[in-house]
Amino acid sequence: MKRKVLHDVSKYKVVELSTVTDETIEEVLNHWTAGGWLFDQIQFVVRDASRRPCMAFVFFTRAGETDAEAVG
Repeated sequence: MKRKVLHDVSKYKVVELSTVTDETIEEVLNHWTAGGWLFDQIQFVVRDASRRPCMAFVFFTRAGETDAEAVG
């Protein structure tokens, strides 16, 4: 006999910033959270010659639809 197991499927959004300033980070955070996405993390990319980030990746998540899987 097979039974169904429900899994919550999360959706992910990654936004790349090539200009990293407080204004661009704030703009991205406000834009995507207003659209229902939840801020997850931010990763900065730095070069050896400078401590200032040259890029950033901002990660968001959102609950997706429930997926049913047959088990057994």
